[in-house]
Amino acid sequence: ATGDFSFIKEVDAVAICVPTPLDAHQQPDISYVKSSTESVSEYVHSGMLVILESTTYPGTTEELLKPILEKSGLACGKDFYLAFSPERVDPGNKQYKTKNTPKVVGGIGKDATEVAASLYRNVLNGGVYEVSSPAVAEMEKLLENTYRNINIGLANEMAIICNRMGINVWEVIEAAKTKPYGFQAFYPGPGLGGHCIPLDPFYLAWKAREYDYHTRLIETSGEINTAMPEYVVNRVMKVLNKKQTALNGAKVLVLGVAYKNDIDDYRESPALNVIDHFIKEGAVTTYFDPYIPEYKHKGVIHKGEKELTDEMLRDADIVV
Repeated sequence: ATGDFSFIKEVDAVAICVPTPLDAHQQPDISYVKSSTESVSEYVHSGMLVILESTTYPGTTEELLKPILEKSGLACGKDFYLAFSPERVDPGNKQYKTKNTPKVVGGIGKDATEVAASLYRNVLNGGVYEVSSPAVAEMEKLLENTYRNINIGLANEMAIICNRMGINVWEVIEAAKTKPYGFQAFYPGPGLGGHCIPLDPFYLAWKAREYDYHTRLIETSGEINTAMPEYVVNRVMKVLNKKQTALNGAKVLVLGVAYKNDIDDYRESPALNVIDHFIKEGAVTTYFDPYIPEYKHKGVIHKGEKELTDEMLRDADIVV
């Protein structure tokens, strides 16, 4: 890694893949994309291909990157090629890696699309699907992640309803999975985690407001998923009450803080908020995660147990 961009003048293709988080007001923060593009623009040259891979709102490539790069005096589509191809990464997936996952590519102009697609076809094995514009490619990535966000929100709401009705939601899902068409299983949990699924729908919702449209379904799903950590804590409180044990002072052991199994990434993990709620309620809270011995959340460093022992399990009032 380097902060010196001067070597770019020697390369023929540049892929920009930087974080696209939300700011304090839950609005898109594309400062990393902007600053990276500005750095690239200083060394862009004739015949160069620039590809944005960061997930963002539709229009970013054409409305933000193109004007910045053209400040170099070169014309997009004539002197250099510009395209968008969203990163597709599923940490912990043993079957699909970057190498064998299909790529979607949309360039500004047919030539840019073909050049970008040719690059990916030469280094990847998953195939390349060409679309008519960067905006289509930007929107399809948001559709992918919003689809997951909303369906997880539905699974979480079903879990809440089933609990009130005394129905096992896991059995319901397993039964529904027997239908060979028209159903894909999603599962309830303590919320959403990772750097994509919880954040990307907000990019779409923000952009939609520019077109005088309020994304009600997306925002409702976000509300459901965001409330799940507190729901988990309330469920735990009720379970402890049945044992005549108060959550305040109870020994709570949390197993796993990553946002999914078998990885060491805890970005946006709902487990962190679950633990915060337990601590706020006065529970004596410890955690074990073999991949994450410690983590920092809201400025506080939390250290996990070094190993999971039978004694720890016996000593806990409840294991989550």
